[in-house]
Amino acid sequence: MLRDIRPALVMMILMTVLTGLIYPLAMTGIAGVILPQEAGGSLTERNGKVIGSSLIGQNFTSDKYFQGRPSATTDTDPNDATKTVPAPYNAASSVASNLGPTSKALVDRVKEDVAKLGGSKDKPVPADMVTTSASGLDPHISPANAAAQVARVAKARGLSEERVRALVAAATEDRTFGVLGEPRVNVLQLNLALDAAK
Repeated sequence: MLRDIRPALVMMILMTVLTGLIYPLAMTGIAGVILPQEAGGSLTERNGKVIGSSLIGQNFTSDKYFQGRPSATTDTDPNDATKTVPAPYNAASSVASNLGPTSKALVDRVKEDVAKLGGSKDKPVPADMVTTSASGLDPHISPANAAAQVARVAKARGLSEERVRALVAAATEDRTFGVLGEPRVNVLQLNLALDAAK
C-alpha cells in the first residue's frame, strides 16, 4: 500500500516546497531588485517617518485636505465581538460592502451623501464622491472629484483656488501606458503637496 501512495506523497511534498516556498521567495527577491519601492509596500515618508502608502487610502476628514472615496471597510466592534463597526480604510479588512444597486441601505446612503455635498439633478456630484471602491482602500479619486473639492480646500487653507487647481493638475496621473484605467489623483500625494505649498 505504501508503494501505491508514495508517488502521491512525494509529489505533494515537492509541489508544496516548490510552489509554497521556492516560488514565493524567488518572486519576492526579483520584485525587491526590479521594483524595490513597490515591493516594500510603496510606503511614503515625511521627515524620516512613514506616514502611509500610496497604494492604500487614508481617512482624511479635515477641510484642509482632499478627501478620498467613501470606504466600506469595517472592524470588530470592541464592545461586541459578534458585530462590526465602520473603520474607513482598514487594510486588515479589505472588502466591498456587498450592497447591490437595488439595496435600500445603499440608495439611502448615497442620497444622503449627495444631499450633504449639495448635489442635485442640475448639479450632479462625481460618482466616486459617494460610492465606495471594490476594495474599500482605493487611494485615488477622479480629477472631477478633486475639482469639486478645490473651493473647500482653498478656503480652509487660505490659498487661491488657482493655486490649489495647479496642485491638482500636477498630481493628476494619466492612464497607465496611455490606455489602461482612467486619469486619477492620489489623495495622499496631493495632500502632501498641499502641506508643502507656501
